[in-house]
Amino acid sequence: MAPHLDVARKLVWILIKSLLRFTFMFVNNCVAIPSYCLYLIVLQPLRVLDAQTFWYIEGVMFRWLLAMVASWGWCAGYTVTEWGDDVSPMTEDEAMVIVNHQATGDVCTLMMCLQDKGTVVRKMMWLMDHVFKYTNFGVVSLIHGDFFIRQGKAHREKQLVYLKDHLDKFYYSRDRKWIVLFPEGGFLRKRRETSQSFAKKNDLPYLTHVTLPRLGATQIILKNLGPQQENGILGTDGSPPGQSNKPKGLQWVIDMTIAYPNARPMDIQTWIFGYRDPTVTHVHYRTYPIKDVPVDSEALTDWLYQRFVEKEKLLAHFYETGAFPPLDGQKEMVSREMTLDNAWLFLVQTFAFASGYMWYSILHHIYFWLF
Repeated sequence: MAPHLDVARKLVWILIKSLLRFTFMFVNNCVAIPSYCLYLIVLQPLRVLDAQTFWYIEGVMFRWLLAMVASWGWCAGYTVTEWGDDVSPMTEDEAMVIVNHQATGDVCTLMMCLQDKGTVVRKMMWLMDHVFKYTNFGVVSLIHGDFFIRQGKAHREKQLVYLKDHLDKFYYSRDRKWIVLFPEGGFLRKRRETSQSFAKKNDLPYLTHVTLPRLGATQIILKNLGPQQENGILGTDGSPPGQSNKPKGLQWVIDMTIAYPNARPMDIQTWIFGYRDPTVTHVHYRTYPIKDVPVDSEALTDWLYQRFVEKEKLLAHFYETGAFPPLDGQKEMVSREMTLDNAWLFLVQTFAFASGYMWYSILHHIYFWLF
């Protein structure tokens, strides 16, 4: 009888904790997201007078919002351990980040592990499935200038045209640095069977832990944001001779591989309700100078396939041993625990609730003044 009581108590505790977490996060969203929007509405004159300062302020608030999401997992014991190349020296450079995609929790993991990477979070642009547009965070991403891509053959060509226009309009004008995309074009569980069937018919690598990536968005980004060329010659800083004040263009491709213990991906529901035991998500970084990345369609396709074949090997090794294999020339791989500052997270949350109360009071007075 006693074991059954213990199980019942544990289930009751999980239910109570989940309800409390959901209530907190619901209120958190209700105060933080409207406050973000209202601050930016009030600051519209600044956008006209000094767009650079406006987008700086927007970026800071965007980072705080992502920190709130990260804190949901952090306080539930969902942490991140990092492996591979150190990307800290690249945080002020322009980079394209390619990530494997397993579940909705991948985005939350990135929101957490990029928090300590300098100005990256406030200067980054996301490419996400259009479904995310209709989530609670969709309006924030729309304002920030992220791109929502619609999947499927019927939409593919138009979406690539829209992406090119979007990059031309928003990337440099808002001082973006890192652009994050998921080249697989969907979650692993949804695309694996189709990918394996395609690989078998076309004599391509048969992958289990990742799927074959799609070329379209990657190629558009490289062509539009790559180093600017003039007569085939680049300036020493990556720009044409005599035009060093122009944007350098992409300088790196950062290949991120996300691995979950026992190959059990975390979804957004887990982050919200916190019903899973404390879990360490592992993130592996591999960096490539942009000069080593081909732009030609055929060569780029081969290069991109090679990256995902490497991801397959990395994940297979991780699921077998619990660690990523060492890099070339290393005897063993050294991991780094990513940490968040609890005091800073508390201040960010406090500011959100204080802002919510302030805007409620202002709107309350305006309503009674008008009516």
